[in-house]
Amino acid sequence: MEGALVAYRVQGVVVHEKFAPAAVETINVPDPGPGEAVVDVITCGVCRTDYHYQQGAISDDFPFLLGHESTARVAAVGPGVTEIAVGDRVILNWRAVCGQCRACLKGQPQYCFATHNATQKMTLEDGTELAAALGIGSFAEKTLVAAGQCTRIDEESDAAAVGLLGCGIMAGIGAAINTGEVQRGESVAVIGCGGVGTAAIAGARLAGATTIIAVGRDDGKLNRALRFGATHTVNSRECDPVEAIRALTGGFGADVVIDAVGTAETYRQAFYARDLAGRVVLVGVPGAEVRLELPLLDVFGRGGSLKSSWYGDCLPSRDFPMLIDEYKLGRLDLDGFVSERVGLGDVEAAFAKMVAGTVLRSVVVL
Repeated sequence: MEGALVAYRVQGVVVHEKFAPAAVETINVPDPGPGEAVVDVITCGVCRTDYHYQQGAISDDFPFLLGHESTARVAAVGPGVTEIAVGDRVILNWRAVCGQCRACLKGQPQYCFATHNATQKMTLEDGTELAAALGIGSFAEKTLVAAGQCTRIDEESDAAAVGLLGCGIMAGIGAAINTGEVQRGESVAVIGCGGVGTAAIAGARLAGATTIIAVGRDDGKLNRALRFGATHTVNSRECDPVEAIRALTGGFGADVVIDAVGTAETYRQAFYARDLAGRVVLVGVPGAEVRLELPLLDVFGRGGSLKSSWYGDCLPSRDFPMLIDEYKLGRLDLDGFVSERVGLGDVEAAFAKMVAGTVLRSVVVL
């Protein structure tokens, strides 16, 4: 941030090195430059991606300013910003489309290959530049983003609930609706009932699936999945999930199987639990060491499609307002994803609860 003036000194959650605790520190936020905005953060969900940053699983570009799943209010905008204005209530996103890459020019901005982040850097008090998680860094009282990372929303919706559309819940819902293209009357199986998997179940119900099978190893999570739309549950500790899914779908397999875990084992289960010409969607993020082996003849012979879902293949300007409308109409239970509301200093404890699987989402309220 050489030459930039410090406009704001605020509190933010920073991690300095791999496995170090996430701690609240004073950070410096500059005035927004061209195409940028400074926002006052209202809420920020505690997402597993932030935990992965802390664990060094994303990159080694420490120190990180964590947080990204947020509602906020626009505090200042830089030159040339016309799509948002000071005072707007927004959800932050990490897909600010460029409009010029080959995906955008093909009319598929949800696959934009050159998404925007703020050009300037936020810093620690000693001037050390911070890497903002997913280009957002919103475990902070204020943060600096590209203006395109702000999607304007209404004033009425619960900020803690709708802010979760900024990442994990959108990933799950989008895996069903956008990537899996679930149709009315289809059967869907979701392997993994954490936040993303549960959101995929909610997305399948929203799309009109009539058989929705939740697969997992924890009876508590499986019972919770019923609240969000699952019609059946399968505990994979107690039976072969592939055979169980087939038994629940007339012996054929599901039209769509969503792997919300991302291991070789769960992907193979998804592959063999789908019907002929069915769709497999991978939305669980695999570890870098995971390798998959499948008989190529089975890939050929079963037909259908094998898809990966990155951010639920969402277009924030299209999907966020639509899903908020569904929430306000009572057809999407975003409130149910908010397990607890905590303070900025509680992020480390919230990570522990998330890893233990005792919450869907802790939400920091500023």
